[in-house]
Amino acid sequence: MSEHVSPLSDQGPPSATTPATGRRSMRRLIPMLGVGNLAVYAFYLGIGAVLLPLQVQGLTPGDEEAAVANLGLVSGIAAVFGTVFNPIGGALSDRTRSRWGRRNPWILGGALAGFLLVLVLGFADSLLMVVVGWCLAQGAMNLHQAAVTAIIPDRVPYGRRGTAAAAMGIAIALAGVVGTGVATLFTDSLPLGHILLGGLVVAVAVLLTTATHDPRGDELPPRAAADRIGPLAALGRFLSALSHRDFALVFVGRALLFLGYFLIFGFQLYILDYFIELPEGLAPAAAVTILSLITAVATIVTTAIGGPLSDRFDRRRLFALVCGVVSAGAMLIPFFVPTWTGMLVFALVNGSAFGCFMAVDTALATLVLPSDADAARDMGVLNIAAAGPQVIAPFVASAIILHLGGYGSLFLVGSTVGLLGALAIVFVRGVR
Repeated sequence: MSEHVSPLSDQGPPSATTPATGRRSMRRLIPMLGVGNLAVYAFYLGIGAVLLPLQVQGLTPGDEEAAVANLGLVSGIAAVFGTVFNPIGGALSDRTRSRWGRRNPWILGGALAGFLLVLVLGFADSLLMVVVGWCLAQGAMNLHQAAVTAIIPDRVPYGRRGTAAAAMGIAIALAGVVGTGVATLFTDSLPLGHILLGGLVVAVAVLLTTATHDPRGDELPPRAAADRIGPLAALGRFLSALSHRDFALVFVGRALLFLGYFLIFGFQLYILDYFIELPEGLAPAAAVTILSLITAVATIVTTAIGGPLSDRFDRRRLFALVCGVVSAGAMLIPFFVPTWTGMLVFALVNGSAFGCFMAVDTALATLVLPSDADAARDMGVLNIAAAGPQVIAPFVASAIILHLGGYGSLFLVGSTVGLLGALAIVFVRGVR
């Protein structure tokens, strides 16, 4: 029997205390949110951190500069697609009124499209094919992700959003291990790694859409006449949330922290291959998996504690600020200690802080949304703050590596940018 939680637009902001049936529904929905995000981020991290760099590296064997420049090009262009398609998917799913629900068609359809496109990517044998395949796969997956993200403002009461976001944060941490672990197993068979990671998203999408209840069109209130406008006009309005001060500050804070993070993460395999001296017998791809495992354990511990505590004390802004500052500081560790040990410590500290920040910041974001009726659209806009830096970071990172000080400088720049992002949270007024 599927659950039924009334959408927020039907009942207004939910109270922190829900009836018993609501609590039972949350016990099913929150774990499913975690599984859904685990599959999405295993896809992104496994392909983006391991398979894609190896694929690009294989196109110009032995040429480090070409590999760095090409990876920056592929990742940057593909991230544009993610940045654009996430809010588009959110806006479209907000306006969907179907017999299968509002979010389900986009959750399942995006997953299937992403799988087919990443299948093409796995067999790409030229830079052009890699660019096209990864760009289109990013677009499809962001349609899927926008609908999954909207489940929190749709169906999770205010008083449980820190817990729900913590479940997502734990899932993202585990996704690093699952994604890079699967990818590492198939470094000699890249197409199979792509197929398995894409298939995982499809399998979980089927589970999520069948095991939880997405209100059907006849269960949702009709859109106001002013909102029943054409798709192009609707998409033209999706940036309106940025005119709200607190939402804009959360957006800026997330964007800067993600920019600092992806300056490092997007080139992690190359950092371990060309910059850090690894122990004898340890391959760079295997080292990425080890760092992901350490990050996952640290993230799970701090997120499982931090998310619920932010609910208990109703201090989400404070938690986000502290975690953001610690995450930015952690990036200085490999700058001063550029060794394998330094990378291990970096993974531990940064994983603890950045993972917890993501969980609490997601809860914070849902509390500054201008309108529940446009929750997916506005969460999609917020996701630009995560996807946009992925557009900029590869180009900036490759320029730093090749012309402005090398790999070590990435950590210094990443820390500075991340600290500015954390400090933006200080000026949010509407949430404690």
